[in-house]
Amino acid sequence: MIRLFSILFSLWFLVACISPASNRSEVRPAHRFTPPVSPYLEPEKQLEYLRFHYWDHFDFADTVALRLADSTLMLRHFAHFAAICATAPRDRGPIDSLMRRAASSRPMLDYFAWMGAQILHDPESPLRSDEHYIPILEALLAAPYYNEYERLVPAFDLERARLNRLGTAANDFAFISRAGHKGSLYGVEAPQTLLFFSNPDCAMCASLKAELEAAEPITRAVAEGRLRVVVCYVDEELDVWRAKREPMPQGWLDVADSEGRIRGEGLYDLRAIPSLYLLDEKKRVVVKDAITASEVVPALL
Repeated sequence: MIRLFSILFSLWFLVACISPASNRSEVRPAHRFTPPVSPYLEPEKQLEYLRFHYWDHFDFADTVALRLADSTLMLRHFAHFAAICATAPRDRGPIDSLMRRAASSRPMLDYFAWMGAQILHDPESPLRSDEHYIPILEALLAAPYYNEYERLVPAFDLERARLNRLGTAANDFAFISRAGHKGSLYGVEAPQTLLFFSNPDCAMCASLKAELEAAEPITRAVAEGRLRVVVCYVDEELDVWRAKREPMPQGWLDVADSEGRIRGEGLYDLRAIPSLYLLDEKKRVVVKDAITASEVVPALL
């Protein structure tokens, strides 16, 4: 629940950054969408209700209204809906239901797919989620409106989104340590592994590293042997990685993809770095593509 409120608090900044300027003189109040009010008092029931009923008052048959809609406001609504869905990260039902209704026409499907890409697929969005973006891509590919060339991009994005899904085994890869020792992800023995894709030239990586070091639940888990942090360099210029050695906390591994398979074979969808993957003892994905310590901490043992 705390993470939900944190996400909602940041939405105004997200939408301001990604939304096109709208001409409010052309927006008609009658075409402003208003989500329903939950009949429940309990927060958990309110969220469950809104996950499946958020769009009940939206007219999916009225494509004319799309030309009159305030896209900034609609993006805020979609972001709010996505934040509510984020409280059940593995439940694709609400997105499936939404996209079945949006698929009533190409303009409607295009519009909701566009909003979904901004909120659920953009690597800088705090609400990005492959699990919730997959139903949107599947809806695009299942619709009869697009030719084979128009299907290429969603088909590629769907293939990437299906990599290392929550609950599945993460892709293994070989690595080399600073000392020249060879190993592999699956060779790291720990109840949980935090895979930290990073780059020594990346300012955001340095900031995230400091955040992880300052997170008491993470440092405690490492100290107690419940968590191993693997900081992995994935680019080809190993000389750059070797030349820019930085101190790592005790219990962290500083390694590089020695065979170039992560990027070369597309083992992970690294549209942006830094990126965090929390894995369980069997290297199954518990948290995917996180960019803050707060996304990882609730899933620690």
